[in-house]
Amino acid sequence: MGHEVTGEHRFDAVLLSQARLGVVTVLMARKQATFSELKECLALTQGNLTIHLQKLEEAKYISIHKTFAGRKPRTTCKITSTGRKAFLNHLDQLRACVDENESGTNSEM
Repeated sequence: MGHEVTGEHRFDAVLLSQARLGVVTVLMARKQATFSELKECLALTQGNLTIHLQKLEEAKYISIHKTFAGRKPRTTCKITSTGRKAFLNHLDQLRACVDENESGTNSEM
């Protein structure tokens, strides 16, 4: 994957942001969410959320669909298969860190 950070564990650089990880986590659970739902759920400002959604869309981790409900714009975000794979890989790397730390702690006891 092109978004990896070098080091012992290969974390996804795009998902190192707490806000972007939050967006992807919500979308993993819900499959899709509106801009308003993400803003409220993650307690982000409109501008901040917009920037993070753009980064995730550039990485092809989410797709953004803009429609109108009457005269009101409605932005809906969905996780892509690329985003799902990136999230699961990031989670595996976190688990590996925890597992290593727990084995190191257990061996010192």
